[in-house]
Order: sequence, then structure tokens, then C-alpha cells
Amino acid sequence: MQDLNFLQDALDEDFFNGRRRPCLVIVEDDRLFALSVKKFLEKNLDVDIKYYSKPSECLELLALDADCPFCLLTDISFDSASADGLTLIDLLHERFSNFVTIAMTGYASIETAIMATKKGVFHYLAKPFELDSLVELLQRAYVEKLGMEAGQLLKKQESAVGTIFRKKFEIETPDHSDMYEGMIGRSSAMKEVFSLIERVANSSSTVLINGPSGTGKELVAKALHSLSNRSKQRLVTVNCGAIPAGLLESELFGHAKGSFTGAIGDRKGKFEQADGGTFFLDEIGDMPLLLQVKLLRVLQEKKVERVGENLPRDINVRIITATHRDIEKSVQEGSFREDLFYRLNVIPIKIPSLVERREDIPLLISYFLSKFVSADGSNKISFDEKALEVLMTHRWPGNVRELENLIERLVILKGGSIVTENDLPSKLMENRPTSYIQDGLINLPEDGVHFKKFMDEIEESLILQALARTKGNKNQASKLLSMNRTTLIEKMRKKGLN
Repeated sequence: MQDLNFLQDALDEDFFNGRRRPCLVIVEDDRLFALSVKKFLEKNLDVDIKYYSKPSECLELLALDADCPFCLLTDISFDSASADGLTLIDLLHERFSNFVTIAMTGYASIETAIMATKKGVFHYLAKPFELDSLVELLQRAYVEKLGMEAGQLLKKQESAVGTIFRKKFEIETPDHSDMYEGMIGRSSAMKEVFSLIERVANSSSTVLINGPSGTGKELVAKALHSLSNRSKQRLVTVNCGAIPAGLLESELFGHAKGSFTGAIGDRKGKFEQADGGTFFLDEIGDMPLLLQVKLLRVLQEKKVERVGENLPRDINVRIITATHRDIEKSVQEGSFREDLFYRLNVIPIKIPSLVERREDIPLLISYFLSKFVSADGSNKISFDEKALEVLMTHRWPGNVRELENLIERLVILKGGSIVTENDLPSKLMENRPTSYIQDGLINLPEDGVHFKKFMDEIEESLILQALARTKGNKNQASKLLSMNRTTLIEKMRKKGLN
């Protein structure tokens, strides 16, 4: 039953991740027998079934399909002398590295069974056989095929559960798959960001990157530029919140000689400097309303006018903007133009906070240690269990930047020793999450709570506890929570717990 539960979990994962259904390949020259098997399996298994009457036909058509079947159900002996079932298995293994084979034969012999076993055949069936037993055998074959993936899935679930409930935390070294254009992430939330960057990098459409301070919005902008067809041109960056309003207009659009006191010559603005490349406007939510009007005109007309000059100049730039503010709320409050918002928000990219991707914290710690520890390792630090638990459960209001600054500080101050919880800043200890539930009652804190976030945390906590108790089995976890398994998986997907 445990295998069948996992099979259903795996099929649900495939459905919610938009993958194709598992594919079963049948190769059998007895057409009547093969079609009866195919018809029976289609009624009893939710899989795609491809049928071929000859090994050569199977090899020819599978060469056009990049997807590996989860199982090959093949006869051993064929009337055609071109290839037999065992040869077919060898040839398919040259193309696909990971599939399960079930061999069938009407002429069972010990010698044939031994040869099939040497080929790594999962099961050997002597004809005739019960079709009901074939269904169960194929279910086991699918679990076998997913063996590697299953281990990875359970490891991810254990990691997600461990960020809150595991007693012992471990720092993991990020591998190549965890690193993307200067960013580190293994969580599903960050993988979605990486995937979106890949899809939109070559577009000329405007991008609005939104996320709390310290999450790496500038890294996303750099990735969009470096992966685009503009990468050989300049990436020009302006922080709208770091430049006084009186100087920002000249900084963006340039100025003509004599246009204001101190304008001793003509000067190109950042838009012109970025011509042919990418212009990144950070903290766009801090831009004054009057400049928002000029920016809107630039987006509409693809031209800029320098301050003190009435000469429109053509520009060709891809505009990327970022903000930590809730721009839609700013629109409602009247501090940000609605028409500009829609012009900028063609492709929105939401960067998760560090709390939303806790499973990446060990990878980030390892990365920052490699960044700040000297080559000879003399100032290397390690963390005891309680210190790591604090780092994993801290709310990180400053996000990745706060974590990076902390690791740098600890390497300088505690280099060459073990960091304990007493070595951590007091604010990390003071701001540790506390339980609001005591003796079955929820106690409202003095400063109140954000109701929706609080309820989301409770929901996430219950889901993680159910997964921990069932060792990652979503079928059993859904029963503990009295909800449909599909509902549980959809909630996990939205919360980034997959």
C-alpha cells in the first residue's frame, strides 16, 4: 500500500507541475494479444501507451520522441530476424538511461530468464499471465522508475519540514544546479523565478521586479540583461530613491548647457547612455509624480528630451524596473500613476522573501562562508546545533542581505571557532518566533497580528507537521488534515513546499 500511495503522490506531482503522463511502451508481434493488453491497461491505469509490433518500428519512432518511457513491456522472441527483445533492451538503454523493462515470452526457459536478468530486466513474465497482476506489476515498475526522483522528492520535503521542525540542521554546499546567474536557490519559489527569467530575457517588454528589500532584485535585473540579445551593450542602473528629486531629472534625461546653474556643458542622461542596451530603474516607487509623466512619455514615444532642450532624441532601450513597495496600493493612494504602472507591469516578477524560501538558507550560508573565509581557511567558522536553529527560524526582515552581512560579521569576529547562539546578535534571539497557542487558546500579542499572514503561518505549520509525521506521504498527510489530497498538493504548490 505504501508503494501505491507514493505512486498516486507522484502522479499528482506530475499533474500539478504540468508534466506529461507516464508513457508505457509495448512491443509485441502478436497483435491481437497486444491490443487486448493495451485496452485492459488503458481502463485500469492513467498512462499513455504506445504499441509497436516490431523492435525496428519501436526504435525508429522512439528516436523522434525525446521523452523516456517509464516502462518497456516487450516480448523476447519475434518472427522478424532483425532484432529480438533482449537486443531491443540494449539499444534502448543506449538512448535512455533510466527506464524499467518487463519481459514477456511464450517460450519460458531458465536460460532466457537468466539472460533477461543480466540485462537488468525488472520482471520476467511467462505467457499466459493474469492481466490484473500486470497492473500491480506496472505500478511497482513506475515506483522503481521514480526511485531516484522519489529520493530527491522526499529529501526536499524533509528539508522543507526541517526548516521548522527538524532538531538538527546541516549546512549544504550548493552545487551547479543551485546557482543561477549569481543567485543561489533550490526552493521551488526561486526555481520559478529562474524559469521566468529564462522565458522573458530576450523580450523587449518592460519588466517590474517586486520584492522586499534585500532579496536580490538587482541580481534579477542583471540576469535578464546578461541572458538577453542586448548583453553586449551596457546595463545602466539608477536608484530613484538615492538621488534627490531635483537632480534625478537631469540624471535620467540629461541636460543642455546653461539649462540651470552649474550646467557648464551638454550632458547625456542615463537613457541615452543605455541606448542599445538595458536601463534598470531601481526603487521606481520612489520616483516623483512629475518625473513619472516624463517617463511615461519616453515609454510611449521611445524618445527623450534633455532638460533645457526641445529636441527629441530616439532611444532603443529595454526598461527594467524594481521596487519593494506595493505599487498597486501606491496607485490607489495617488502617489503613483496608474497608466505608468500598467506600462511598467507588462512582465511582473515577484521575488520571494527569505522566510518564503527557508530551505535555501543552508545553501546561502555555505555560499557566504566561501565568499568571506580566507583561502587558507584560518578564519573558517562552524555553527553548533542551537545557533543553526536560530538562523533557520529567524524571520530575516533584511532578507538575503541581512544574512550575508551577519555571516561576514561572524567570520571577522569569530574566525577559527564554533559559533554558538550566544555569539549571535541579540535581536535574532529577541525576534525568534513564539507560539501564540497555549493550552489550546490563541493569545493575541500586545502589538496585534497581521491576520491573513498569521492564518497562513498556522496553515503552513499544520501542513508541515502532517508531512513530518507521515514521512512525506501526502496521501496520509491529507487524511490527518481531513482534506483532499489534490487540495493539499495545490496548497503546498502555492506555499512553495513542493
